[in-house]
Amino acid sequence: MASRVTGAIFRAFIVAALVLAPSMLVPGLSVDAQQTVALVALFAAALTYVEYNADAPGLVEFRDAPPFNRTRFALLAVTVFALTLIERGRDLPSTLTDLITAVGMLIGQAMDFPYSPVRLATEALADTASATEIAALRTAAGTAYLTTLLALFVFSFLMRRTWPRPGRTFNVWVNLPTFDPTSVSDIVARLERDARINISLGFLLPFLLPAVAHLTMGGLDPAVVTAPHTLIWITAAWAFFPASLFMRGIAMLRLAQMIREKRRANSALAEAGAQLA
Repeated sequence: MASRVTGAIFRAFIVAALVLAPSMLVPGLSVDAQQTVALVALFAAALTYVEYNADAPGLVEFRDAPPFNRTRFALLAVTVFALTLIERGRDLPSTLTDLITAVGMLIGQAMDFPYSPVRLATEALADTASATEIAALRTAAGTAYLTTLLALFVFSFLMRRTWPRPGRTFNVWVNLPTFDPTSVSDIVARLERDARINISLGFLLPFLLPAVAHLTMGGLDPAVVTAPHTLIWITAAWAFFPASLFMRGIAMLRLAQMIREKRRANSALAEAGAQLA
């Protein structure tokens, strides 16, 4: 019990620190905005503590199946931290911020080709966007998207090698609190269907979101989108949420595979027992 409480407190702390980091590292945030960020950080910390301290979570999936959520949090943290350093370097340059900015610019330019997510993200800006604003969004989008691709590669490797960890019992009901297996007769078919939907959305959203923004609103206001703190969180969300859906789909496919293998093993044991009898 004490270990679970300690783990919940630690997770709540690092979630709050992640929310507060851009406002602490990048200057220019108003007092009212700082108070709003503090309230959001407090809410996120409280939600994290409740979910990880409860006997069974209500919203957080794969709570007891590390390193699923650890990998997702690491992806978001690295993305936000990299974008924060890039934006900090505009006002308070240092060797580290100059390095991250230079790498981000190279990545953004390399990934800025026709119909790429980075190109579509820059085209989501209104026609009044200046070259500087387009370059800022290109750098941020390229950095975030490359981080996402690397995280998905690492995540896929972990899923195949060490997930779920040997010797640990995987409880479907605890790790998938929002999943209703009673809606269909076969849980494997439901898992595979949901996995395909999540993977498809994860792949398509980075392409669809900028296009939808451009078509519905005539383009995003460059002054708002490229404001330092707004740019950090919008770009991080644009990269993280599709990647999170992709990871969820991969995990569900892995879970469906585990259930199918377990069924085959039980069927083989039953057949062997019947032959011996």
